[in-house]
Amino acid sequence: MNDNHRKKKDEKAEGGVTRRHFLTGAGIGAVGLAAGAPAVEGATEKDAANLIAAGEAVPVTLRINGTRQRLLVEPRWSLAYILREKLLLTGTKLGCDRGECGACTVLVDGVPRYSCMTLALEAEDREITTLEGLLEGEELGAVQRAFEEKDALQCGYCTPGQVMAVEGLLRSNPDPTLEEIRTGVSGNLCRCGTYPNIFKAARLAADLKRGKGGGS
Repeated sequence: MNDNHRKKKDEKAEGGVTRRHFLTGAGIGAVGLAAGAPAVEGATEKDAANLIAAGEAVPVTLRINGTRQRLLVEPRWSLAYILREKLLLTGTKLGCDRGECGACTVLVDGVPRYSCMTLALEAEDREITTLEGLLEGEELGAVQRAFEEKDALQCGYCTPGQVMAVEGLLRSNPDPTLEEIRTGVSGNLCRCGTYPNIFKAARLAADLKRGKGGGS
């Protein structure tokens, strides 16, 4: 048996399919799955590339801080990415980018949510509030003022997420206890350890929102 004949025989897989053909087909199938579409029998590499191109961007309408935004987004884009990179609402910070630190917290229909773990498509036609949306004209909102007055920050990187967590808490519970405040911000990490002042700021913000204007 010559070398060429042996090579062809070795390449044959069960059912008469060569290894080369099997690997080519498997590659096309993998690309099709990555594109979110089923592999089509007889598809070529060019067909697979077209499937990916067709899914690059889809239209979405987001309601952010009371304004409707019409955008083209890739299905894989997170809400945090859209806010920061496309709409330049950089009050939303990215820390871990995997739902552990809370720096990217925004409100979705009034509820605190990690924007790094929320796809932009998930938030379509829902009310999104970012740090910028808490401003009262040119003035800081109640929670922002409370954080400033109680010095509830050190490096400040986690502060936007902490503020949004407290805002969300106070919208659902206007007069929380200390334990409820601790629970309300438990999903937001402060590596500087300013938690005691964050709790005081949350208490003051509750008073400000209820019109008392002060308190510790």
